[in-house]
Amino acid sequence: MSKLRVESFTISIDGFGAGPDQDINHPLGVGGTSLHGWALPTRTFQQKLFGNDGGETGIDDDFAARGFQNIGAWILGRNMFGPVRGPWPDASWRGWWGENPVYHVPVFVLTHHPRPPLVMEGGTTFYFVTEGAAVALERARQAAGGKDVRVGGGVHVIQQYLQQRLIDEMHIALSPVLLGAGERLFEGVNLPALGYACVKHEATARATHLVLARQ
Repeated sequence: MSKLRVESFTISIDGFGAGPDQDINHPLGVGGTSLHGWALPTRTFQQKLFGNDGGETGIDDDFAARGFQNIGAWILGRNMFGPVRGPWPDASWRGWWGENPVYHVPVFVLTHHPRPPLVMEGGTTFYFVTEGAAVALERARQAAGGKDVRVGGGVHVIQQYLQQRLIDEMHIALSPVLLGAGERLFEGVNLPALGYACVKHEATARATHLVLARQ
């Protein structure tokens, strides 16, 4: 059976998965970009995000690469799609990633405000789901065709699926930075009570990689 996975989700030492005050100039909130010092130099991220041939290999890249393996669909919260709030004023906002986003599979965006599907280059289509997290997961599983579904975030979307014990596996990267404010990933989440345990951990110069699995 396909799994519901979180991959390459980075938190700070003080537990924040995003900084405060997200806007067009701060997609991950103020200071949030500093979380990803481990990921950006990797060969995987250089290829996926920037179309470059180079990039670093090693443990960090191994963890970055596994996040794209056997993924048939993604689920995102609306803030992960863009900074627009409230009803969509028009269809001009098309995501952070340009016309050829990194996904290359169907992406289901949780939102309270309907919008027609957005077809992009490279096989990515954004579907805007107003019926909630359970419906988004059902549609994503159907679209994934037996492959896994990746929850890209943000924090509140991951928390919803965690609280329902729906996430099978999580790769969390602990970055050696402090944000001081923002959204704490595990705020109000009792992982042991929900049946999650750390099944793997590996450290590099830029991050400590943790794999949590539902037992």
